[in-house]
Amino acid sequence: MSNLTITIDDALLQRARIRALQQGTSVNAVLRAYLESYVGASAEQTAAAANVLRLSESSQARHDGSRWSRSQLYER
Repeated sequence: MSNLTITIDDALLQRARIRALQQGTSVNAVLRAYLESYVGASAEQTAAAANVLRLSESSQARHDGSRWSRSQLYER
């Protein structure tokens, strides 16, 4: 596990320590959970975007700019 050093205002760190203590955790645990959430959301969004792209490429969508008519859509 790696260490990370950040620079923040002393008063902010003190308030964060108090709030973490009230919640029965630590500032370190709060930051770790936030970073896991931050990275996880991005990975999920990237995977979802890749799936949409893959599906769009494999679909029978029109790439010539024309539109499907209502009857053509319902035929499918």
